[in-house]
Amino acid sequence: MTAVGRFSTRPLYLQVKDTLIQRIAAGAWKPGAAIPNEIELSRELGISVGTVRKALDEMECERLISRRQGRGTFVIDQTSNEHAVRFSNIRERDGSKIVGDAESSSVLEGTASECEARNLQLRIGEPVYRIRRVLSHKGAPLLTEESTVSQSRFPGLSHADDISPSIVVLSHHYGVLLGRAEEKVAVTTASDVDAQLLKVAEGTPLLTLDSIVFAIDGKPVEWRQAKCNLAGYHYYAEMN
Repeated sequence: MTAVGRFSTRPLYLQVKDTLIQRIAAGAWKPGAAIPNEIELSRELGISVGTVRKALDEMECERLISRRQGRGTFVIDQTSNEHAVRFSNIRERDGSKIVGDAESSSVLEGTASECEARNLQLRIGEPVYRIRRVLSHKGAPLLTEESTVSQSRFPGLSHADDISPSIVVLSHHYGVLLGRAEEKVAVTTASDVDAQLLKVAEGTPLLTLDSIVFAIDGKPVEWRQAKCNLAGYHYYAEMN
């Protein structure tokens, strides 16, 4: 491997982090696999153990790796039950996360509007997919959702047989590593269309969620807008 940080002004630990992330993205370290320890990595890269440790700390915060006392450091399987719902903040009364079951879904090809281009850092008119879903929980409609993604990131998505309601699962299928997310929350009332889809009375208060999920490189992956019938459930203001 080439030396790290020789000509870059980027902090060395971030360069190390980038290098290790590239290995995960390239499949050198599979989900669930153990990675070399800090001493081995420091020797290989020709840098201090402290620099490697700082890079691994960042990766752990971003849920790319998991450290297990006395066992080592492992690549996290982002499609596991625990991590596949990492961007879902709707919970049961006992605090367990709800991701919802896809009651209906469709994928439409289009070109980025001004708003879509701004949120996804695309050019206006760039090809996008718009994914529309109704998600249910325990047999009852829970939320309507429309998300937009770039066609260049998810080529052929409109021809896929099964569209996962989880951006985590979808991104894993396309080899996209996810980082953080941002979400805005507001309250609105159900329109006639919302009422029909969610099986509530027109004018019923609904929670609206406006979310952007970013890749590990900081670039937006998905812009999602949802309307949720929160009756009987809770929303936790946490997104990571």
